[in-house]
Amino acid sequence: MRGAKRIIKKELARVFKDKRLIFTMYIMPAILMFAIYGLMGKLMSSMNNDITEHTDIVTVVNATEAFKQVVTTTGYEKNASVTYVDQSEYASNKQQYENEILNGEKDLLVVFDEDFEAVFNAYANKGDKIPNINVSYNDTENYSSKAHNVFTNLVANTYREVLQTVRLGDLEQLDVFNVTENQIVKEGKKGTEFLSMLLPYMIVLMLFSSAMSITVDAIAGEKERGTLSSMLLAPISRTEIVVGKLVSLSILSTLSALVYCVSMIFAMPLMQKGMGGGDVNLSFIGVDTGLMLLATIVLMNLLFVSLLSVISIMAKDTKTASSLVAPMYIIVVLAGVMTMFSGGGDMPLWRYAIPVYGNALVVQQICSGEAQITSFLATVAGLAVAIAVFVGLTSKAFNSEKIMFNA
Repeated sequence: MRGAKRIIKKELARVFKDKRLIFTMYIMPAILMFAIYGLMGKLMSSMNNDITEHTDIVTVVNATEAFKQVVTTTGYEKNASVTYVDQSEYASNKQQYENEILNGEKDLLVVFDEDFEAVFNAYANKGDKIPNINVSYNDTENYSSKAHNVFTNLVANTYREVLQTVRLGDLEQLDVFNVTENQIVKEGKKGTEFLSMLLPYMIVLMLFSSAMSITVDAIAGEKERGTLSSMLLAPISRTEIVVGKLVSLSILSTLSALVYCVSMIFAMPLMQKGMGGGDVNLSFIGVDTGLMLLATIVLMNLLFVSLLSVISIMAKDTKTASSLVAPMYIIVVLAGVMTMFSGGGDMPLWRYAIPVYGNALVVQQICSGEAQITSFLATVAGLAVAIAVFVGLTSKAFNSEKIMFNA
């Protein structure tokens, strides 16, 4: 296997002796990950703060004195500008008020029935008329949606309780029982929801992207440029060429993918905090789970490299190879997306042996703090079989003169 070692050294030297390649493949991705997720977190935090601090612009029609008192006592006017109008003014400017909500000039329009108090006071028996408050808002506007939620929870519900007290007296008679809540959550799983949903998909995507960017050029590109033909004529067995190519490409793409993965694991909390999601639990990163995650990533990357090698060898040039890889890219993305919406319950062991999909499920288990050796071994077995098949196809293609020389 001296020939394979020479090829590995040649491929690795081509990258690691080029400072620009080292920067673009291994340093810049880490910087970009932290910059992108950090910026996204900051922008989301800024947007949420802007919505929270916005002064709601509210118009109230036919407000009762009791309602005005509730607005004052609840402190609603501290973060809302409330304008009271009567029925006649509303009737003459109704379209204008609705257009202001539609155009985002105002956030909320609250309209009491003109005879609200009279209808309320006249209620005596079941089936009698109940007065209405019509609340108009624009749910496509963040300010308006927030104004609606605050008004409903802070003012409308309080006003309802005030009127219920007037009618019924002691509201405690309505409380027939209390509900106390007790959350029972595995300590290691708390705070892992965000990572366990998004990280498996991102890892699958980054692994395939890294392998694709390196493998297509290293095989289809060299085939197109004629350098691969020269290598085939050298005194090196084709088995050694296959081994050398696959090992070197796997090392390069695995390192690239690991940079992406590690960067994502530590950069995603920056985005989640900006979204108001709280702290992210990274306690799942232990020696055992770290090794399981690393082994899964390495084997998945080898699977992608061997698969892409077969596709690249069959193509005449990089353009053809890229077009052939596109459907595989879609399949890989779909497999990753499926894990984002998995139920999280017990699954048959055979599912973990499905290449890509099962591997992403194992990554999800690891990120959730629920790693299981049985599912890990199943995914390793599935990957080993798939890798063996694609390596065999790669070796067979390299031994075909018709394929290698585009005959």
